[in-house]
Amino acid sequence: MRMTGRFDAGALLRFATAACRAAGLDADKARDVAEVLLDGDLMGHDTHGLALLTPYLDSLAAGDMAAEGEPEVLSATPVVQAWNGRKLPGPWLVRRAIEAADQAAAVFGLGAVSIAQSHHIAALAAYGPAVAARGRMLVLTCSDPATASVAPWGGTRRVITPNPLAAAWPTPDGPVILDVSMSITTNGMTARRRAEGTRFPGQWLLDGAGNPTDDPNAFWGEPAGTLLPLGGVEAGHKGFALGLLVEALTSGLSGTGRAVAPKGWGASVFVLVLDPAKFGGAERFLAESGWMAEAVRGNPPRPGFDQARLPGDRAMARRAKALAEGVVLHAAIPPALEKLAARYGLALPALATTG
Repeated sequence: MRMTGRFDAGALLRFATAACRAAGLDADKARDVAEVLLDGDLMGHDTHGLALLTPYLDSLAAGDMAAEGEPEVLSATPVVQAWNGRKLPGPWLVRRAIEAADQAAAVFGLGAVSIAQSHHIAALAAYGPAVAARGRMLVLTCSDPATASVAPWGGTRRVITPNPLAAAWPTPDGPVILDVSMSITTNGMTARRRAEGTRFPGQWLLDGAGNPTDDPNAFWGEPAGTLLPLGGVEAGHKGFALGLLVEALTSGLSGTGRAVAPKGWGASVFVLVLDPAKFGGAERFLAESGWMAEAVRGNPPRPGFDQARLPGDRAMARRAKALAEGVVLHAAIPPALEKLAARYGLALPALATTG
């Protein structure tokens, strides 16, 4: 049976959780993986949502993702910890790290955790709303030291990954949430466009000779192409510099990265939680973030725009609509869920009811 239409968010969550449990994850890990992946789709990050469920469970079956155990604490102070994630599920590790950093921030104003050898952590934006709802600020970033897709500015060979940076903080009227890769596009979107036979709307890649192109197939050429850094052909030096900052925060601070040539799908992660109450005060923070929110949303729109918006406005609106009316999945995802249902003997997730 081919599934089409809007899906009930609760049904998708139950299905993803059941698939993770059937694949061998315990209840806590299954819950965290399912919730974070679903939030990716709810917020519009559909290359990093339930599209990853099958690859995650395939990685678990192959032994590249660990099903059991705890992260190894390599070092710890009251404020800072360094973990070896031992290839445990990324969403579970990151949520644990945020909890540890949040506890430190409650006492000292900030807390940080670096994680080496995590598995993939899905959509970074998914972690922000809960932290902002507690009145705290989150900075989260990651890289994958086992692979590369972005060349240095002026170069032609892959050195780093897209290296996303996410952050979230509260305003009086909801959170600001950003999730920005340090390349114009991502590995996942490049693979999706190749599979669909579509080109990018601009010259977002370089071919193997270093020529700008909109053709995703160039990424798999011989020699291989690269993703252009954020800023593109005119200002990519800025994006690559920010990508190097992410490398320092993730692999550098965790002490394990490209220099040791790791294998398999994974991530180096950096988590930072800050408590505005321990700085200039929570009320003053909200006064400043609220002023900026009004200044942005009240800004006269340019042609083609209804309104200027804060980062995260559209994602949170999408999330609210999907929870109320049902989740529209990318066309490639329902067939993958059908295969998982057959693999594990699960009932298909229900469509949302209307009216």
